[in-house]
Parts: sequence; structure tokens; C-alpha cells
Amino acid sequence: MTGLLSVTGLNVFYGEFQALFDLSMTVGQGECVALVGSNGAGKSTLLRVLSGLMAQRSGHVALRGEEIGGIGAECVVRRGVALVPEGRRLFPSLTVEENLLMGAEARRPGTWTLERIYRLFPNIAERKRNLGSALSGGQQQMVAIGRALMSNPDLLLCDEISLGLAPVVVRELYARLAEIRAEGMAMVIVEQDIAQATKVADRLYCLRSGRVALEGRPADLTRHDITEAYFGMETAHGA
Repeated sequence: MTGLLSVTGLNVFYGEFQALFDLSMTVGQGECVALVGSNGAGKSTLLRVLSGLMAQRSGHVALRGEEIGGIGAECVVRRGVALVPEGRRLFPSLTVEENLLMGAEARRPGTWTLERIYRLFPNIAERKRNLGSALSGGQQQMVAIGRALMSNPDLLLCDEISLGLAPVVVRELYARLAEIRAEGMAMVIVEQDIAQATKVADRLYCLRSGRVALEGRPADLTRHDITEAYFGMETAHGA
């Protein structure tokens, strides 16, 4: 598989507090990689670095072999990386369509247009003149995904898209992500639900205390492997 993203020896700090320790990972072209781990494990911090919202203290983030670590979010989007942030972060005073158009500011060439987003998410097409704040949580998440797609990225970063949503809505969102992936889009998905993560991912990284505790293909990892890496402790027999 052709390499798209390469992260090596990443060390990231909030002031004097170190959040990521010598972290390395890869994402292949068209690959879906899941990041799992408990709260505070460093998952969202990693996505913030990958999307240009934070700079690393040391280490490298390369997209197609070109360094993108520390160049800033606007430049990272123009290189082809888009983030669907935790909590959706829509502009509440803008309409659905205006929120979507904000994602097109990067002006990258590609096939994702308003019409395609509306075909992918008919629920928001019907509400395109509504304010983002007037939508349900699931509809807001659709707009957040659509806004990221409007930048025509090569790599889509999704931070906790299922958070706070009903299971039926989560299933619909992941079905739409599968359609997006089918066109060759690479993805990094942060997900608390381990079962969901292992279902959709080609490979999985489990983070614990800012370090990679486990990496592999879901089919090659047992529930015990993942649970032990997730919590950092041996589990009772049969747990």
C-alpha cells in the first residue's frame, strides 16, 4: 500500500506537560486507521497536530514525503488534510449551506461539491437554509463531515463523530463514511467505541498516556490484546 501519511518520533507538549511521547504511525493511501484509547490518552492531541492546529516539539509529520508538521492549519488543509472536529464546531450564526461553503475556502480541485454533499446527506439538503444551531446533533455532524469534504481532502480526520448520538444515527454516519472510503479517501478515525472502530478500520492504534500501546490489523488482535493495551493492565480471566 502506497504511503500517504508518516508520523515519526512525535513529542507534543501543552506548556510543560507532555501529551505525546515519541509517537510514530502511518496511514496508507485509501486506508482507514482507527485511534482508540481512554480519555486523556492523546488521541485528539494527535489529530490537532496532524491538522495543523498544534505544532510538535520534535518529530516529523509528512504527507507524501513532504513535512507538514508546524506549518499551520490553513496550509495543511491546502495540502489535502481535513478535520471533522470533536463537538462539530459549526458556525451557529451561519446557515447549513454557508457552513458547508466555509470548507471550500481551500479551493482544492476535486469532485466534492454542494450537490454531492446534499446527495450524500439528504437530511441536510432539506435544511440548507436553516441555521446550524437549529439542527439536531446528528444533522450537525453531517454538516461537519460535509464541510470537511468540501475542501476535497486526500485524508479525512474524524474526531469522535459518534459522541452523544443515538445508535441509529451513528450507524447512518458510518454507512456514509463507507461510501466516502469506497472512492479511495484515506481516514483516521478517533473512536471510543472499540467494537465500532474494529469494524471499520484496516488498522488500529491504541494509545495510552500519549504512547502507542498496540498497533495491528483488527483481525489479528484479540479482545484481550486491545483491552490490556487500552487499560494498561491484565484483565481477569473471562472478562
